[in-house]
Amino acid sequence: MTVGKRKATAVQADKSSKRKAKMEKKAKKDPNKPKRPPSAFFVFLEEFRKEFKRDNPNVKAVSAVGKAGGERWKSLTPADKAPYEAKAAKRKVDYEKQMKTYNKKQEGMADDGDEESDRSKSEVHDEDEASGEEAPPEEEEDEDEDEEEEDDDE
Repeated sequence: MTVGKRKATAVQADKSSKRKAKMEKKAKKDPNKPKRPPSAFFVFLEEFRKEFKRDNPNVKAVSAVGKAGGERWKSLTPADKAPYEAKAAKRKVDYEKQMKTYNKKQEGMADDGDEESDRSKSEVHDEDEASGEEAPPEEEEDEDEDEEEEDDDE
């Protein structure tokens, strides 16, 4: 019977490692990336929430507002939905413009990184040491120059 327990713990360990791998694969979100525009329904909901809260100040549940908004949206005619769809379309156009500028900035940043090499500075430094070449010390030269300038002043 202990074999079953071992098998179960192996399966649990396998699931947790898969979960960790998924978390590592998932890319971090860029906070500078423009938010996607709301659909016509969400544009309608923005206005509907204000009305609903004014008419029903005692109702605090978000689900109640959502259900009432959904029912109202379904009952609207296409002519009644048109202004919300127009606002949503305008926001989508604005979003697309913002995304174009965002993507240009991202490409510009990627180009800057490509000018150097794909190798990190530490890899380059390691190769220099292996070949016998010494990388010039950057900070020490600056300090030496400052000391020389002070000697010249005296």
